[in-house]
Amino acid sequence: MASIKFRLRSKANKNVSIKVYTSLGRGNFIEVSTGFTINPKDWNTPEKDNPKKGDDFPKQNTPENKVIFNNLKKLESFLFESVNTAMGESVVIDTFWLESKINECFKRVVKNDTGLLVNHTQYIIDNASTRTVGQNTGLSKETIKSYVSFKKVVIEYQKAIKKQIQFMDLTAPFIEKFKIWMLTKKKYAKNTAGRKLQMLKTICIDAEKNHEIPVTPYSKIIQHFGESNKDRYIQTLSFDELEQIKNVDLSNAEYLNQFKKENPELTKGISITPEALNNARNWILIGCEIGQRGGDLLKITNENIRYKGTTIYIDIIQQKTNKSVTIGIIAPHVIDIIENHLPKEVPHQKLNDYVKVVCKLAGIDEVVKGSKLNTEKNRKELGMYPKHELITTHCFRRSFASNYYKKIPTAVLIGITGHSKESLFLTYINQREDKDSNADLFMKFYSDLHKDKAPEMKVILNTGTK
Repeated sequence: MASIKFRLRSKANKNVSIKVYTSLGRGNFIEVSTGFTINPKDWNTPEKDNPKKGDDFPKQNTPENKVIFNNLKKLESFLFESVNTAMGESVVIDTFWLESKINECFKRVVKNDTGLLVNHTQYIIDNASTRTVGQNTGLSKETIKSYVSFKKVVIEYQKAIKKQIQFMDLTAPFIEKFKIWMLTKKKYAKNTAGRKLQMLKTICIDAEKNHEIPVTPYSKIIQHFGESNKDRYIQTLSFDELEQIKNVDLSNAEYLNQFKKENPELTKGISITPEALNNARNWILIGCEIGQRGGDLLKITNENIRYKGTTIYIDIIQQKTNKSVTIGIIAPHVIDIIENHLPKEVPHQKLNDYVKVVCKLAGIDEVVKGSKLNTEKNRKELGMYPKHELITTHCFRRSFASNYYKKIPTAVLIGITGHSKESLFLTYINQREDKDSNADLFMKFYSDLHKDKAPEMKVILNTGTK
């Protein structure tokens, strides 16, 4: 059974720290500061010849010492219960755990401990606008959201293991347990858990490099992971399916009312009117032609549209990467939408709901394998579903990249989607590099480059021999 005692480490004639000594049995003990101080002359210590005299507590000879006495009694009871509970649950009890319990007992908020993972994560969030990333200053909104989400996960894990996480805790075994907890207890998808580990590594490197906070060597080489290509099921709309969407009649209000009655779950919470569905259709057709993320797509207004002669360009600064991209518009139906029917902004999730309805009405109902959100569990579940149930605004960008892959040079597509390198682009559309395709494209462009050149006349030397 654990025991809790208090003692002083100095007999100096001045206030010194009161330590709490926790014995866990079999020579295992921990000692940390309680945060209280006292002059040794005001401290009771059991005499060697008479252990029952004195009680390792402050003398109650002043009002101040009475307050310290009561606080230590409170802490003794709190720690005794916490230690025995933790031992029964196989929680690792160390100095960090003990310090966190002392803070918990007195509701102390540790704000200046830079060695805490949560504190440095919050520091990054608080200073997001001034952080330098490459040649840019300031983190994007999406990146800030990722840090906030990561911090919430860390706080939840700290509650699970009943301790505050220090950078020096982040050893290989510790991170392996964190990974297992994310995958088995939280049931995160592999990609989600992998991104959390990638962010953990980024935070550790920043803590050491920019703030000289000690970290473990392993924390700088954390291996993140994700789904393999064979485990990934991405959804795209082919040119033929986009043609179906373009041509579906959404004008019959009576039919749409009947459709709503027959599909209550699919149409829940949205207005099934010709105007709303045509607006969603226009976002689909634009999105699959310009290859941008949903957040950037929905912010397009007339201010993003530029003319050079009769050519239409859309200029966008991507929120996630802060990259400036320009897309040329050549598809006649998209030109018509931009010039005459530019859609109105819709909340992102609402548009996802409308997109599913438009796709069902257009007959996009092939049963395919993919992941769908289980709203009760708030987790995606892999299964076989009608394709329209899996289509979201994120599919627009993938559709653009997949439809034009091998038809347009990959470098051109990357310039539009904003991917930093070809390997990421290919992973995004679940493709492997096709070197033959690259060679074929080169030969095609070479042939086009030289097809209008007149054939050269060759001079054959006549040697006079027969």
